[in-house]
Amino acid sequence: MMEWVWRILELFGGVALLLLVALITVVLFEAYRRRFNNAHVERNAIFEDPNSLKPVPCPSIFEPAEKYLSLIIPAFNEEHRLPGALDETMNYLQRRVEKDKSFSYEVIIIDDGSVDGTKRVAFDFVKKYKVDNVRVILLGKNHGKGEAIRKGMLHSRGELLLMLDADGATKINDLEKLEDQIRAVARQEFDLKDVAASDSSIMISDIPIAAFGSRAHLEEKALATRKWYRNFLMKGFHLVVLLAAGPGIRDTQCGFKMFTRAAARKLFTNIRLKRWCFDVELVYLCKYFGIPTVEISVTWSEIPGSKVNPLSIPNMLWEIVLMSTGYRTGMWKIRV
Repeated sequence: MMEWVWRILELFGGVALLLLVALITVVLFEAYRRRFNNAHVERNAIFEDPNSLKPVPCPSIFEPAEKYLSLIIPAFNEEHRLPGALDETMNYLQRRVEKDKSFSYEVIIIDDGSVDGTKRVAFDFVKKYKVDNVRVILLGKNHGKGEAIRKGMLHSRGELLLMLDADGATKINDLEKLEDQIRAVARQEFDLKDVAASDSSIMISDIPIAAFGSRAHLEEKALATRKWYRNFLMKGFHLVVLLAAGPGIRDTQCGFKMFTRAAARKLFTNIRLKRWCFDVELVYLCKYFGIPTVEISVTWSEIPGSKVNPLSIPNMLWEIVLMSTGYRTGMWKIRV
């Protein structure tokens, strides 16, 4: 009897070992395959001006800033949620222009291969506010949120660059909290003088700083209302993120983040993850480059129509494993 038990255990052990070897092989192969995922974003791109029907060359993150603020909005099948978010955003930006004539901005909408009316909605805003203020990048097919944001960042003109979601879940005026914290860090870390915003922003654009919006202050309420298995999955995900990227940022997945131009140049020329976990890679790269990073509570509300589903968690864990493997084995080279 015991002999049969040992044989069964040996069989299971052998199968488990084979599966482990197969998994490690797949991870190494996929990490190796993605080692140049950060290179293709440098291809030339154009904006399309629906008013003149002429192509507008895309600027580069390596060129000097032409605007004070760039807002990067990735959109995939956001025909219904995008109009409200853009209306709120544009109204806020117009009010700031009225208060401060030196304030300049651009909104870049990246259509990530939408199959609904997202493109039409985006171009309606270009027609209304002109291509100098609102621009649309068409990716043609769906690449993922990370790739869409990276594309927008690398073709932006701002001194400060803000990524935000197309659903308007975070109040747009909270970007001022991130602005203020970036200036505070610049003064504290780099001994900048406390001068007017129009002057200090010029210096800030050349200093790598990142400000992450956070919903961590809402976690207790969320834990009380979520189902137990969702809490279990989320806690497990946070543990994996902690192991992969280290401590410091409680909410890596909030879609409201601001970077100085210098920080964006370092980060978005290096990230390789295209989908949900590119945020975790940003945290990892901030630590690698020693970029000062602050986390700021923002006003956030749940908006129906989220693209996150139960399958998102396994996909996110898979990307984190690839990221850890790629960087720790040296397959993913970081451009300094």
